[in-house]
Amino acid sequence: MRNEIKIFSPATVANVSCGFDVLGFCLDTIGDEIVVRKSKEKGFRITRIEGFELPLNPLENVAGVAALALLNDINLDFGFEMEIYKKIKPGSGIGSSSASASGSVFAINELLGRPYTRHQLTHFAMKGEALASGIEHADNIAPALFGGFTLVKSNAPIQVLELPSPKALYATLIHPEIEIKTSDSRAVLPKQIPLQLAITQWANVGSLVHALHTNDYQLLSSALQDVVIEPYRKGLIPHFDSIKKQSVLAGALGCGISGSGPSIFALSEGLATAKSVEKSMRDVYSKSGIPFNTYVSKINSKGIKIL
Repeated sequence: MRNEIKIFSPATVANVSCGFDVLGFCLDTIGDEIVVRKSKEKGFRITRIEGFELPLNPLENVAGVAALALLNDINLDFGFEMEIYKKIKPGSGIGSSSASASGSVFAINELLGRPYTRHQLTHFAMKGEALASGIEHADNIAPALFGGFTLVKSNAPIQVLELPSPKALYATLIHPEIEIKTSDSRAVLPKQIPLQLAITQWANVGSLVHALHTNDYQLLSSALQDVVIEPYRKGLIPHFDSIKKQSVLAGALGCGISGSGPSIFALSEGLATAKSVEKSMRDVYSKSGIPFNTYVSKINSKGIKIL
């Protein structure tokens, strides 16, 4: 059994327009690298973080909280230490905290010989996610651990449904260099919504799931509509309406807020279209004066990868 492991823990897109807190998908070209090794000293330590300034104290770091949740569940006479090479900016809206939380428990589980299922790992990782967002939710964690598209049917007990991904589906993302705290983006949401909007939203969720199963890109396009969350959150993201309009004009199937923002995602059929959408996004933001990054990624069907 190995004593050290290096993994790629991917970025993810949560909500996917119509699936607030339940739907997500996994990206392939953006992610953190994490090294975990066994230690003679019991417990868990974070020894190095590069990329962004984050706490080394495990109790103040989402990776540490998730790892300790796992280790508190199992009796070991040794411990672990971790190095995090952070490539996903915290607060970017593409699952930075979930990459750390899910990556830590995945790596430890591998070094232990996989005693835990992915559903159990999701439970542990959610403890870390709660440190970042204030609540336990798995819409970013599930796609990182399971890969592809996922639907979180239940948080208690954890039940994750794996959904298929059409082979020609690509994601394009733009990350404006502004900060939106998850707590702030949740604060703008209404406590109640009209019944007709709820009906429209759950019809879109069902349609999206069916579209993924049947490779129906036209149905997928019509399902990528958010009538509940986006109207309230889009005001936090500069030029959101322009990005959405230009992405669709460039051929995107749909466009929406990635997680709580500020990142915006679009889904397209084919790499060429996805790159055209990327250009349209860059054209909008290049005139804004706001720094930004863009990414094009195939849907990552495997999730976290061992390097």
